[in-house]
Amino acid sequence: MGAGRAGLGIGDILPSKQNRVRSLPTSVAIPHARFPMSHGLYCSLRNHRLILFRKLTVALGLSWLAVAPSLAQGDWPVYLGDSQRSLYSPLRQIDRSNVAQLAVAWTYDTGEKGEYQANNLIVAGVLYTATPSRRVIALDAATGRERWRWDPAATTAGPGARRQRGLVFWQNDSGGEQRLFTATGNRLFALDPQTGRPVTSFGEDGSVSLGVGLDLEGSPKIGLNTPGVIYRDLLIIGGLGGPGAVRALDVRTGKLRWIFHLIPRPGEVGHDTWPPEAYKTATGAMPWSGQALDEKRGIVYVATKTAEPDFYGAERHGDNLFANSLVALDAATGKRLWHYQIVRHDLLDKDLPCAPVLLTVTHGGKKIDAVAQGTKHGYLFVFDRVTGAPLWPIEDRPVPASELRGEKASPTQPFPTKPAPLMRQHYGEADVSTISPEARALTSDRIKISPNFGPFPAPGLKETIMFPGFDGGMEWGGGAADPDGIYYVNVNEIPWILQMVGTRRPDGTPLPRGERDYLIHCAACHGIDRAGIPAAGFPSLLDIATRRTPEEIIRITKHGFGRMPAFDRIPEPQREAILAYVLGQKPAAGNRPDEAAPVADDSAKKTPPYAFGGFRRWTDQAGYPAINPPWGTLNAVDLNTGELKWKVPLGEYRELTARGIPPTGTENYGGPVVTAGGLIFIAATADETIRAFDKDTGKILWQATLPFGGNATPSVYSVGGRQFLVISAGGGKSGRPDGGSLVAFALPQP
Repeated sequence: MGAGRAGLGIGDILPSKQNRVRSLPTSVAIPHARFPMSHGLYCSLRNHRLILFRKLTVALGLSWLAVAPSLAQGDWPVYLGDSQRSLYSPLRQIDRSNVAQLAVAWTYDTGEKGEYQANNLIVAGVLYTATPSRRVIALDAATGRERWRWDPAATTAGPGARRQRGLVFWQNDSGGEQRLFTATGNRLFALDPQTGRPVTSFGEDGSVSLGVGLDLEGSPKIGLNTPGVIYRDLLIIGGLGGPGAVRALDVRTGKLRWIFHLIPRPGEVGHDTWPPEAYKTATGAMPWSGQALDEKRGIVYVATKTAEPDFYGAERHGDNLFANSLVALDAATGKRLWHYQIVRHDLLDKDLPCAPVLLTVTHGGKKIDAVAQGTKHGYLFVFDRVTGAPLWPIEDRPVPASELRGEKASPTQPFPTKPAPLMRQHYGEADVSTISPEARALTSDRIKISPNFGPFPAPGLKETIMFPGFDGGMEWGGGAADPDGIYYVNVNEIPWILQMVGTRRPDGTPLPRGERDYLIHCAACHGIDRAGIPAAGFPSLLDIATRRTPEEIIRITKHGFGRMPAFDRIPEPQREAILAYVLGQKPAAGNRPDEAAPVADDSAKKTPPYAFGGFRRWTDQAGYPAINPPWGTLNAVDLNTGELKWKVPLGEYRELTARGIPPTGTENYGGPVVTAGGLIFIAATADETIRAFDKDTGKILWQATLPFGGNATPSVYSVGGRQFLVISAGGGKSGRPDGGSLVAFALPQP
C-alpha cells in the first residue's frame, strides 16, 4: 500500500481480483458524463472523500475502471504544465486580490542535498517528485504526507547523483493502465504510479537502455535529465551524451518505434553540412533541454544542443545541422517536417537551453499557432509552427573569424529583427560596474585587456569577456505563455571569461600526456591550474589526495559522482596519466615529454591542438557580477506585436539594497508559471525567495523566503477545491547553500 493512503481502498469493498489495486488517490474529479446520476447528486458528491465515491460505485453496480477519471483540470500532470510547455495554469482561486495572503501549507524534506530542480507532477491528488539522486517520491498533494518512494540504488542501474528536472506520467484513455517514467544511469524505468514498483512488462524487468537505437557498443553513458513528452502510446525522448538523436519508445514495452538522427547519415538532409564520415564518430547535438508537442496536429518540436567538442570544431567543418536547431517532426513517424538552425557551427556552447513553447498569437490580423524558442544570447525566435516561416524577418549578420589553427568559424549568424534581444548584446565602457569604486576600477581596467566582441566571439588563446555569458540569457527554466500571446521569461546578464589553451608547447612538441589530457577532459570544470572554479561550484584538485583515497578517486573517475560524469570510455593508460598529473606524481613511462608514447596509444595524434580553458564567471572583488546591474531580469514580451511589454529586476542582494543600491537582480535558474489569476510565480534567484508578479505590470505582489534556493520551476494545482503552489527548493547554484525541500503554499483555509 502507498504510505499515505487514507480510509478504505477499493480492494476493501470490491473483492474480485480483477478490480483490486494497491493504492488509490484520496480525492478525484468525477467526470459527469461518465457517472449515471442526477447533476444535483453529482455536485453534492464531488467534494466528498474518495471513500464515499468508491462505495457508491459498488452500490450502482459499476466497476472502478468504468468511471476512472480523465486528468482533472486542477492537475499538473505534465512537465512544465502541458505538452505545449506553456507553463500556464487556468486556476484562478489565487489572484491579484488575495495573493498577499499566501502562506506555507506544508513542507517535505527529501533528506538529500544537491541541485533539486524538479518541476513536480500532480495527478489526482498525488504529487510525484524526482530528487537529485534520482529517487522518485509520491506524496499526498494536499498534506505532503509520503505515500511511497523508489530508490534506484536497489536496481542494477545503481544510485544516481546528477540533477533531474522531472518525470513523465502516462495513462490510457480509461485510466486503467498507467506508467511513471524516470531515468537513472543509462536506464529508463517505468514505475507503477500507485506503488512505485517497476512495471516488469516494460523492457527488461521494468527498464530499457537509454542507448537504444544509437548503434553504440557496450553500455554507453547516455543520460536523461529532462523528461520526454507523450504522444498517444509513444514516449519521445532526447538525452545527454552520445551521438544526437530523437527517439520514440513504446510506452508499454519500451521498444524503439522511430529514430531521427541529428547527426545526419549519408542520404539524409544535412549530411553535407558535416565532414563525410562524421556521422560515424561525431557526438553532441543531443536534445537535452526538452520537446514540445502539438497534440492535435501530431507535431513534436525539438530543441538541440551544440556539436562536440563545444569550443573547437576543426574536426567538424561545416554548419553541423541539426545541432543548435529547432526541428519539427511528425510525432507518429519521426519524419522531418521543417527545421531552423539558430546557431551555425557553434563554438561557444550555445545549446538551445530550453524547451520550445507553443502559443497562439494575432499576427497580420490573423490568428497564428506559433512556436517560440529562447536562446542563451537573449534572442527569441518565433515561427509559424505549421510552416516554419518566421513571424518576423531573420537577418544574417557577420561575426568574428577564428584565429585558431584549423578552425573555420561560420562567417555569419542569424539574428531575428523582432523581438528585440532581452539582454544587452555587448559589454562596453558604459557597462562597467558601479557597485563600488573598487569594482568600477577593476572592470574598467579588465575590459581594456580582455575586450568583449558581442554574442559570437571567436574562441582564441587570448582571454576575452564572454557576454552574453555561457549560462544565458535564457536558461533551462524556459518561458511561460498565456492565452493572450504574451511570453514571460527570466534572463541572466552575467559576464564570463572565454579562453582556449594550447595542448602543445610553443615549439610544437606535445605536453606530457597526463597534463595534455587533463586540459582536454578536466580543465573546463576544475581549472587550468587544478585550483577549481569555486564560483561555479567546481572543487579544487590540488589537495584531492588529502580528501579522497586512491581507490575513491579511481572509482569516481570511472563511474562519476555528483555533477561529474563517468569517464569509463577513456582508455585505462590515459586515465592513469591524468590521475598521475592531478596527484602530482612522477609521470609513468610514455607520459614524459622526452619519451615516446606506447605504440598502442595514438591519442596524441588525435588530440586537438586546443582545449577550452574552463567555465569562469567574471566577478568583482566582493564576488558580485563584474558588470553594471541588472544581473537578472523578468521580461514580458507581446508576441502579437514583437514588442517588449515590461522588464523588471529579478532578485536582490539584501546587503546591497541596505546600502541604498536599487535591487540588482541575481543570477537565476528555473522558470516562471503564469496563471489565469493574473499572476506570475517564480523563484529561480540567488536570494532564497519565491515571488508573485502582476503579469500585466511586473509589480511584485507577494514574496516568501525558502529554506534553500528555488532553482526549479513551480507547479500550480488544486486538490479538494483548494489551489496550491509548490516549488522544489534545493539551492546549490550560484555558490548558495544546498538542501532538498519541497514547499507548498496556499491561501488560509476558512
